[in-house]
Amino acid sequence: MEEIKRLFDILEYRKEKYPSQSDVLAGKVDDKWRIYNIDEYISLANSISYAFIHLGIKSGDKIAIISSNRPEWNILDMAIMQCGAISVPIYPTITENEYLYILNHCEAKIAFVEGNSVLNKIESIYPQLKYLKEIYTFIDRGTRPYLNQLVELGNKFPNAEELQSRKNSIEPAHCSTIMYTSGTMGVPKGVMLSHYSIVQQLMNLRQTPAKWSNRAFSFLPLCHAYERMLVFLYQYLGMTIFYAQSLGTLAENIKEVRPTMMSTVPRVLERFYDKIYCKGKTMRGLSQKLFYWAIDLAEQYKIQDCDRSKEYNFKHAIADKLVYSKIRKNIGGNFDIVVSGAAGIQPRLASFFSAIGMPIYEGYGMTETSPVIAVSCRQKYGREVGTVGFPLPGVEIKIDENTSEVLCRGHNLMMGYYKDEELTKQVFDSEGWLHTGDLGRFTDKGQLVLVGRLKNLFKTSYGKYVNPQAIEEKFSESPFIENIVVVGENQKYAAAIISPEMSFLECWCKRHDVVFTTPQDVLKNPKVLARYTKEVNKYNEFFGETEKIKKFELVPEEWSIMNEILTPTLKVRRKLVMERYNELIERMFA
Repeated sequence: MEEIKRLFDILEYRKEKYPSQSDVLAGKVDDKWRIYNIDEYISLANSISYAFIHLGIKSGDKIAIISSNRPEWNILDMAIMQCGAISVPIYPTITENEYLYILNHCEAKIAFVEGNSVLNKIESIYPQLKYLKEIYTFIDRGTRPYLNQLVELGNKFPNAEELQSRKNSIEPAHCSTIMYTSGTMGVPKGVMLSHYSIVQQLMNLRQTPAKWSNRAFSFLPLCHAYERMLVFLYQYLGMTIFYAQSLGTLAENIKEVRPTMMSTVPRVLERFYDKIYCKGKTMRGLSQKLFYWAIDLAEQYKIQDCDRSKEYNFKHAIADKLVYSKIRKNIGGNFDIVVSGAAGIQPRLASFFSAIGMPIYEGYGMTETSPVIAVSCRQKYGREVGTVGFPLPGVEIKIDENTSEVLCRGHNLMMGYYKDEELTKQVFDSEGWLHTGDLGRFTDKGQLVLVGRLKNLFKTSYGKYVNPQAIEEKFSESPFIENIVVVGENQKYAAAIISPEMSFLECWCKRHDVVFTTPQDVLKNPKVLARYTKEVNKYNEFFGETEKIKKFELVPEEWSIMNEILTPTLKVRRKLVMERYNELIERMFA
């Protein structure tokens, strides 16, 4: 096979191209890594495809996968696509009403569900699901058919001729998947992506990882276009993919796997940094001074070799030998690339992790663009702190002269929103430009810089525009702040709801003799309130008078995926925050 044209072509391509790197997928089962090689992968995918054919699944039928990351996810995905059906990934953390909407909207015939919690939700709405014929579980739960039974069914009724016929009939322009955007507001939208649009992403990203990079680590949801595309890329490039057991085991799993590449979101890197920073508080004397000297030095790191002085490089070499090498060993990585996406990363963190040997590459895109629009690369100034790199080859980017909105056009664009031609027309203009809703600008070197969301801009009662995202990103540099939402639509000033970084705050309390009992109590402590006031005043200095945070409220609740304030990629649902903390917001403007 010279090159892939459809996503399922990756399997045969991988087998031919990388015969010595046969291990493809790995997940923990009973605390041991269960590894699938390429032959087993292909065999299982074919058996499941045979079973689908036997069960009457036709080309164009929709099959839903509702699961966290696991090797069987990829096996199912390939089995669905190669028999002509369309895979519909769905987050395993959404509500019953969202499942009801998505499963009925996409007309899913079969759903694969992981865990009793999701199974119970789907069972409770099953009578209202108009098209769903069967629910499968991944393991035997005693109530529904499960995956191994489907494999056995395919082995009993193999139909290689029909499967090959279906594969031959699938064109690159055909729809491969419908991905429902998790969104920060509104009803989920079903984004139709073709084989071609995702394959083109792989073709234009294949030179980014080094050739020696062969172990990928994955923990972001495969239901998200960003992680799913990268996992396709890992498979295409011959890497072995190790899936994290959970968010709580990231550090442990990374030490075990020693990955060369992974993707992440800024929030996870912030937590890594906070733990590293707090580690220095346990040191004493010269050791502590040396540690924080090295931390400060790392935050000044320039990505481009030509931008670093000989003096800096000399200091960096000392810091690497005495401090950074120990941090790397403790983290356990052997990183070629760490891709950060879904939100902007603080420049100091991008510098810090790059300096200690975890080179940060930033990417930007959206589900509707398959998903990459712009990304860091290895060419000169291809990685630059504060930017998301150059446009992906074959992708055009234009900045609207009036609004500064980022417009996109190229091979990466979606086919449209499923069953919603009107909404599709709203996001495309007459010249074929997709309106992203993001605000941006180009540097003099051609790198893209994102500066906020068009829909998040608000006006104060004085008629002054405020960009809350720019303020939030700056304030998030504070180790005291986990999340922040800036409000002030039609008010005299800007204010903020702040979710504190509790672990860092607890460390601070110990050092300043403040008793840390419960989050509710400690946030009422006058010393703590004074410290947060000092922090707010510090970051207010970066903004004009109309953008300064004049009042703020600290909230003790952790913002998480479980309470729905964070999306699965850890972005804040602003609308939900404003609804849940409506009384606090009114109090700040009273």
